[in-house]
Amino acid sequence: MMDFVEYRGLEFETPDRIREVQERLFRKHMEYLAARSTYYRRTLRGLDAEHATLDNLSELPFTDKSAFEKYNDDLLAVPVSDIRDIVLSSGTTGKPTKIMYTENDLKRLAYNEEVSLAGCGLSPEDIVLLTCTMDRCFIAGLAYFLGLRALGASVIRNGLSSFAGHLEIIQRMNPTALIGVPSFLHKLGQFLQARGIDPRKTAVNKLICIGEPIRDRNLSLLKMGQYLEEDWGAKVFSTYASSETITTFCECTAQRGGHLHPELAIVEIINDEGKPLPPGETGEVVVTTLSVEGMPLLRFKTGDVSFLADGPCECGRYSLRLGPISGRKKQMIKYRGTTLYPQAVYEVLDEIPGVGEYYVAVSSDFDLSDILRVYVSATNGPCSPDNIMDRLQARLRVRPEVVVTSDEDVKRHISAGNSRKINRFIDRRNS
Repeated sequence: MMDFVEYRGLEFETPDRIREVQERLFRKHMEYLAARSTYYRRTLRGLDAEHATLDNLSELPFTDKSAFEKYNDDLLAVPVSDIRDIVLSSGTTGKPTKIMYTENDLKRLAYNEEVSLAGCGLSPEDIVLLTCTMDRCFIAGLAYFLGLRALGASVIRNGLSSFAGHLEIIQRMNPTALIGVPSFLHKLGQFLQARGIDPRKTAVNKLICIGEPIRDRNLSLLKMGQYLEEDWGAKVFSTYASSETITTFCECTAQRGGHLHPELAIVEIINDEGKPLPPGETGEVVVTTLSVEGMPLLRFKTGDVSFLADGPCECGRYSLRLGPISGRKKQMIKYRGTTLYPQAVYEVLDEIPGVGEYYVAVSSDFDLSDILRVYVSATNGPCSPDNIMDRLQARLRVRPEVVVTSDEDVKRHISAGNSRKINRFIDRRNS
């Protein structure tokens, strides 16, 4: 199942060659599902799946996240003795589900991150500080570590340390790149400035941003991305991935979307009816994994909303590129005749001077409209609800209720429970 190795650099070849290789790998993938996967033998029963081609991919069934909860063990296509790493990922109801990787899956993961990070300019000359965890059954930190190791770069695994802890590392070890969540990297830069240290004068020249978008639909930097460039005087790059697909979409040096490595996955964008959409149109991201042994997937619905860009990139690649994630399907808000995603609210709040931490809460009394409230804490001076509502209305054409509260109260809500991620969206609607 190490087919991807012989196709290194495929994304620089012609679209016809990319299609030819993907067709070959897709046929092997379908044969593997039919032979090894209990879940897909059952799901594909009655279909001529082994003779499926990319031309009729859209006729095959989807796999959604609920399959990991209902049929977790049936998705495993190898004996448990072949498993080398187990990740826990919260499912649609918050119940942790197992995602299991073989040795070859971990090698595929390392390869994926190696070529992704090389694409945005990292090299063996770099020293990279990881500000994301490698523990708590979380895959991201391990993925970046394996990829950077394969690339030949030096890695500092400082993880979810304090700002002071990261400052010490930056001063002692002179990392040239940081990997982390944009809002955290922004606050880290502010922490340095508050102590009289100019982040722009450190060795850091690249920021690899995870977990939060830094660009809009036109691929221009959002305010948070602008803050990062101003804070650090560094180039910012966005990367997107999911635990289930073991597949990363990372920007190259041209910064025109996250490149797909076509030897590793097939990507579709679908509408609400499940029909494939052409490049440029926004819908749900669907991924079919290639060369995965442990838990191979067919047409996996990620729940994330974005679009594909095609055509040659300035970097010389011909592979498809994934645009910024604009939201999650289940987080879509219907408010007084307008539909929007929480991310659109976050983007406005990030631009308002005086707004500190924040979260969005949604509830509903009936099906046609949601009740939307925005909770914020104020930092640098007064920040009135009316001013915030005016800004939201000007950009989003909605005027939700805004509540200004204490920083402690907001942090208590966004860091609630045992979640390893900050949660700025609280959904109180009846599902």
